[in-house]
Amino acid sequence: MSKHKQTKIGTVQAMLKRPSGASLDAICAATGWQPHSARAALSGLRKAGFTIDREAARKEGGDPVYRITTGPEDAA
Repeated sequence: MSKHKQTKIGTVQAMLKRPSGASLDAICAATGWQPHSARAALSGLRKAGFTIDREAARKEGGDPVYRITTGPEDAA
């Protein structure tokens, strides 16, 4: 029985596909990455054809939220 190993980028994709999205801090906490690495992963996903929206912080001092809105399979 083979089981697929969850990769860190797969974890990030799953977080960004949630309706609530994910903050940079949440991505860093889930992956163990530094903020610059998490931002690089977002850039890599964009280059791979994903559209990632950034929603401004809802409250003063809050973190912006990132969300995948379309993937490369949606582009036709």
